[in-house]
Amino acid sequence: MKITISKSILENILIHAGPFLEKKDTSQITSHVFLNASNNQLTLKATDYEIGFLVTVNDINIEQEGSVTSNGKKFLDIVRILKEGNIDLEVRNGMLHIEQGSSKFKLPTFSHEDFPEFPSYENKSRISIESHTLIESLKKITPAIDTNNPKFELNGALIDIQNDAINFASTDTRRLAVVNIANSSDHQLSIIIPKKAIVEIQKLFFDNIELYYDQTNLIIHSNQYTFFTKLINGKFPEYSRIIPKETKYNLLLPKANMIDSIKQITTISTDVKITFASDTITFESLSDDNIEAKTEISISTGFTEPFSVAINSRYLLDFLNSINSSEFTMKLNEGNLPFILSDENFITVVMPIVI
Repeated sequence: MKITISKSILENILIHAGPFLEKKDTSQITSHVFLNASNNQLTLKATDYEIGFLVTVNDINIEQEGSVTSNGKKFLDIVRILKEGNIDLEVRNGMLHIEQGSSKFKLPTFSHEDFPEFPSYENKSRISIESHTLIESLKKITPAIDTNNPKFELNGALIDIQNDAINFASTDTRRLAVVNIANSSDHQLSIIIPKKAIVEIQKLFFDNIELYYDQTNLIIHSNQYTFFTKLINGKFPEYSRIIPKETKYNLLLPKANMIDSIKQITTISTDVKITFASDTITFESLSDDNIEAKTEISISTGFTEPFSVAINSRYLLDFLNSINSSEFTMKLNEGNLPFILSDENFITVVMPIVI
């Protein structure tokens, strides 16, 4: 293989490949990127077996076709320190030569034939969903995905396709986030996508995409990128049962004022007690250190008697930072029962702190 490619293009695709590489064990071929130059295109692949990334680039000059693998991190480190302009890549004597002017580097390679096969989206079932809708829905539910839960299905998010809607759901057992999208489908499907994959999907895809799946993988394809992730095998909780069917109190609240007040309290404590009176909302810290923080805003709530609820402030801030509206709805029953934060088609059900 012998090609010439601009630094900016090569650096960009290597940066995108980084999260897909095996980083702990550089003896593994999955710590390498795979490069193939043929048919006037350069194809780069990276995978840690659980998720994978493929990008195709046309703006290159191919003098000799071929394939090679090389350590992705070292490759990027070298490209980063080179100057703007073209970089020459050539495979000679089992080494990848990286050259620009008087700067010359060599990286060892593994046999490209040993690089893991990528699943194909050919003849796979397809999910119809617009790219912007997918990305915005995933952004809203990502904060509620658990991490390192022994119940593996909670370390991912559910895409639940029904005949008349698509629901995106995640939970860390203390809160449940759900986005509902109107959709017409002739089949039903539920798949669980790992959190790591969801984070990378949000970085990669902005234009038109196609989603494919089988029992093992979800594959997303666009004009430039192809991405795959292994699906989590498990049964996601019956999230619809967790959502309160009725609520006693429904309050329309100002987003900006709520964020400012909560952030003041979080300088002292992440746990906040919120008390609703008839014409004020009071925010107080819940701390064991004899340090207190307190603030309030003036707003008509409709309560005739004080009503208090305690909450982990992060849950409320995660919700508020995910919405674009200037107001949101808070739906309550009793201070010790789950309550709902709602904005258009997005809700978060939160378990309060019992005080």
